[in-house]
Amino acid sequence: MSITINSCLLLLKEHHLLKSSAIQGQLNTLMTNISFDSRKVKKGCIFFCKGDHFRPAFLTMAKDKGAITYVAEKPMVEGTGLNAFIVRNVTKAMAVIAAAFYDFPQDDLNVLAITGTKGKTTTAYFAQAILDKQIPNRVALFSTIERVVGPEPKDVINSTLSTPESIDLFSEMHQASVNDMTDLVMEVSSQAYLRNRVFGLTYDVGAFLNISPDHIGENEHPNYANYLHNKIQLIMNSRKVVLNAETQDWDTISKAAEVSTDEDSIYIYASDVYLKQHSEIAADFYYVINEDLITGVKFALHAISQKGKLLNIEGDYEIAMPGVFNVVNAVSAIISATLLGANRHEAFLGIKNVRVPGRLEVLDLGKHGTGVFDFAHNKLSLTAALNFIKSKFPKAKISVVTGSAGDKGINRRADMGKVLNKMANRVYLTTDDPDFEAASDIAAQIKDQIVNDQVKVQYIEDRPSAIKKSVLDNGPKDVILFAGKGADKYMIIRGQRLPYPGDKACALAALKN
Repeated sequence: MSITINSCLLLLKEHHLLKSSAIQGQLNTLMTNISFDSRKVKKGCIFFCKGDHFRPAFLTMAKDKGAITYVAEKPMVEGTGLNAFIVRNVTKAMAVIAAAFYDFPQDDLNVLAITGTKGKTTTAYFAQAILDKQIPNRVALFSTIERVVGPEPKDVINSTLSTPESIDLFSEMHQASVNDMTDLVMEVSSQAYLRNRVFGLTYDVGAFLNISPDHIGENEHPNYANYLHNKIQLIMNSRKVVLNAETQDWDTISKAAEVSTDEDSIYIYASDVYLKQHSEIAADFYYVINEDLITGVKFALHAISQKGKLLNIEGDYEIAMPGVFNVVNAVSAIISATLLGANRHEAFLGIKNVRVPGRLEVLDLGKHGTGVFDFAHNKLSLTAALNFIKSKFPKAKISVVTGSAGDKGINRRADMGKVLNKMANRVYLTTDDPDFEAASDIAAQIKDQIVNDQVKVQYIEDRPSAIKKSVLDNGPKDVILFAGKGADKYMIIRGQRLPYPGDKACALAALKN
C-alpha cells in the first residue's frame, strides 16, 4: 500500500484540514508506511503526531527509523528535514489519509455499525451469526472482544478497543477485503467519534440500541450532552438506521434520524408493552416475550408498518442467552442483518445458539449457590444484570463482586454504588482495571453511595481473593454476580495489560480449594 504526497495534500484540502505544508521533495513521492506509533515506523513512513501523551522524542525516533513525512497540529523542530503537513485536527487527518492509504476498503464491504451504552457486543455477535448463515465464512467482526478479518484462526485478533484507531481500522478492513470477506459487523463507541477514529466513514446500516450516562470524565466526554452528541453521529452517518425506541432521549435520537435519513430507511422497534404505553411512537416492529428462562428467551417479532412487513421477518425466535434485555439486541440484529440481505430463516438459525463470553454466563457453584459472570460496568448494565438475577432467583440473597475502571467513567462509580445500595445484599469491592488510579480510591467512591445498613460491604483489593471470599460466603440458594470483567483475561494496571486468570477461573479455583 502507498500514497503520494500530492494525494495527501488534496485529501487534506478537500476536508478543510490543511493549515500549511512544507514539502522537501517531489509531489509524487510515495509513502509506503503509515503509523502513529514510533515503534512501528518503517522506511518511507508518514507519521502522525497524535495523543494526549505525545512527546517530541517520538517524532525524533520516527525520523531515525525512516519516516519521511510528519503530520501535526503545529510545526515541530524535531521534524526538520521531513515533509510536514500542519493540520487543524491530526486525528481527522489520520482517518482520511489512512482510508486512502488502504484504498478505501469500506467500499468493498457491506458495513453494519452498532452503538449503545450497553449491548453492542452481544448485538454484533448476533448479527455476525445471522449474516454467516447467509454467506458462510465471509463476515468480518470488529468487537470489544475480538476482531475477525478472515476465515482462518490466524485472522482472529484480540481487541484492546471497541473501535480501533483509524489506521488499524482501515488496515484491518483492507485485510478483510483481501480475505474475500463481503460484510463487516462493527461496534462503534462514542470514543470512536470523540477521537475521530471513524471520521469520514458512512455505514450501510447503523443500529442504535440505547443510551444512558457513561464515559463522562476528565479523559473522556466532558458531559452527557457531549456523550449523546457523539453517540448520535452513527445515525447521522448511516444510509439506513435501526432504532430501539425504548431508550433515554428518544426525542433527540429520533429527530437525528429524521433530519439525516430518508423516512423509508428508518426502522423503529420496541416491546409490545412499551408501545401500548407510548402510542405516539410510529414503530415498524414490536416484539412479545413468550418464554423467559435461565437458559434463554423465546419471543415473537411482529411488523406494524408496510416497510416492516416487506422485510418478511415476522415470526417466532429464540436465543440461548438469558435476560429479556438481550431480546432488544437480537431484534436489532435481525432487522439490521435483513437490511444487508439475510432472510427470516437465516435470522432464526443465526441467533438461536449464540453465546457471548462474559455476558450473563451462569455457573453452578454447587453448595455455594449460583454464579453469574457479566461485563456489567455501569448503571444501565448493572441494573439489567441484577434485575435478571432477581427475576430468576426471587428468594436469593445477592452478592456482587465488582470494582470500576481507572482513569475513565468516573461518574460510573457513584451510579454503581447507588444501584448496589438498592439491589444487593453483600458487596465485595475489589480491583477492576485501575490503571493509574488506586483501586482502594475507586472502591471508596463506590462505597460512599452504599448507605443502606442492610448491605454488607467489604473491600478486598486482590480480585481472586475477593472472588474466593464471596464464593465461600455464599449460601446454596444464593447468587453471586461477578461484574465488570466478563471474560477478560487481563488486568490494566499502570498502562499495562497484565495477565489475569479471569473471574470464572478464579471462582472454579475457589470451589476446588
